Amino acid sequence: MTYVQKNIETASDKYSAGFTKGSLALPPAKKYLILTCMDARIDPAAAFGIELGDAHVIRNAGASAVDGLRSIVISEQLLGTTEIAVIKHTGCGMLTFTNDDAYNIVAKNLGPEAEAELKSRNLNFLPFPDLEKAVKEDVEFLRSTKLVPDTVAISGWVYEVETGKTRRVV
Repeated sequence: MTYVQKNIETASDKYSAGFTKGSLALPPAKKYLILTCMDARIDPAAAFGIELGDAHVIRNAGASAVDGLRSIVISEQLLGTTEIAVIKHTGCGMLTFTNDDAYNIVAKNLGPEAEAELKSRNLNFLPFPDLEKAVKEDVEFLRSTKLVPDTVAISGWVYEVETGKTRRVV
């Protein structure tokens, strides 16, 4: 068993020993979702005031609305969320490379078959060079898609990993 697997098992035993929230409803109680980055420096519950059962938290590289759209539609259409907060962050790795860079790294590290698969899938890693512009573009993407109704409130934010502060962009 790896260290990570053992840690999960140990943490599960400790957490479940005093767990009393098994009767929470499936839909999020406060009817909102947070789309944020998978960056390990972000603790969404602590940073954004989320209690267990309050909200959906969708995490992916760069807090991409395009990448998160499937989960957003499920959250909103099937589970009743009525508000979306897109929260990107300072120091994001998505600011540090281009699609070409990612393709080249995959080709170098995983070989020509992996590179061919990337190309056949036309995978876009969705990097961005400007943080605030990317927040605005993702909010606009969600506001413009027919998959999210106009009645859903959408806002965009930047979490500062250096200070722990979250500030509204749009």
